[in-house]
Amino acid sequence: MKYFNRRNFIRTTAAGAAAIAIVNNTQTTSAQSTSKPKIITRKLGNTGLEIPVLSIGCNSVSSPSVIKAALKIGITHFDTAYRYQQGNSEKLLGETLKNVDRNSFTIATKVRLQDTDEKFLEMLDESLTRLQMDYVDILYLHGMSNADIVKDRATIAQLKRAKELGKAKHIGFSTHRNEPDVIRAAVEAGEYEVILTAYNFKHDDAHAIKKQMEIGAKKGIGFIGMKVMAGGFLNKQNSKSVNYTAALKWVLKDENICTTIPSMVNLEQLQTNMQVLSNLDLSTEEKKDLASAQNEQGLFCNDTCNICVSDCQKNLPIPELMRAYMYSYGYRSPLQAKDLITALNIGENPCHDCNKCTVSCVKDFDVTMKIKDISRLAVIPTDFLA
Repeated sequence: MKYFNRRNFIRTTAAGAAAIAIVNNTQTTSAQSTSKPKIITRKLGNTGLEIPVLSIGCNSVSSPSVIKAALKIGITHFDTAYRYQQGNSEKLLGETLKNVDRNSFTIATKVRLQDTDEKFLEMLDESLTRLQMDYVDILYLHGMSNADIVKDRATIAQLKRAKELGKAKHIGFSTHRNEPDVIRAAVEAGEYEVILTAYNFKHDDAHAIKKQMEIGAKKGIGFIGMKVMAGGFLNKQNSKSVNYTAALKWVLKDENICTTIPSMVNLEQLQTNMQVLSNLDLSTEEKKDLASAQNEQGLFCNDTCNICVSDCQKNLPIPELMRAYMYSYGYRSPLQAKDLITALNIGENPCHDCNKCTVSCVKDFDVTMKIKDISRLAVIPTDFLA
């Protein structure tokens, strides 16, 4: 799944050219400050934070040059998690930012809900050690999908304890599934300050998510958008790409979204996306591209309908496996896919002993093929993917 070939060489040299372009552009606009485009920023709910509309998801970032270039052009918010790259994502951020003014940027990390407060704080402390920081600006519970658990006082207590100890300034959760329900539950709970939610132009529940965000925003909750590229590519072969800037602009047209955290693994991608920092207007061509992409099957699974789970004879976590497939082939990040598969405790080809697949998919995904393909990562050593 990792290709050491001419394509990677071209991609690397293109990224180098992009780095030069970013630096030259920054130097030019610094020398001619009157012509420098104003960066669009938004307030994050009632947190007091004001953040540029474009931030970086660091789940796949492996080069400090991307982080440094982002800071140089005015991106100041970085999103990571305890599990990303087996902790190397947090380590990279910590090493890259250790000599940067701590008040000049914000960091968010995620830790999964634990059986005990002590275990949760232990994992958070490990994250802070990797980050070489005393606190994070936003601490999320990672991957919440159950409304009852979101409202449970014991759940909230783990986050509040971290905040009371000064290890997190603001608290919230991330959600990939059942987003409207869990956002509604968060509003009812009245304790969450920030929600990181999947939201994009191909999401079947986009309207329902938008409605719940409107309600939450009125209560002071800040919203950050993820999965904004709807899978990045529309097919496994990567021959059909989502229009990245158009997808970003579509999400940011909703003013209840403070910022977005697309993963930008090289400087070329950063250069492509940075234009939204000062311009959110969709061009006629961009609107056409989004309309065309709507008619493609794509790689993005809503993780919401759950029909596939009830159909499956083994009750496999199919939406999560489809997300892993998207990570590998859409985001070109097999390591992130392996992280998810490891967390799910899925072995290689769990469908091998089924005589006939009984699963149906509203998007007509070939579920059996995708599970067989992506589950191979369970037995591939991490070193081969990094």
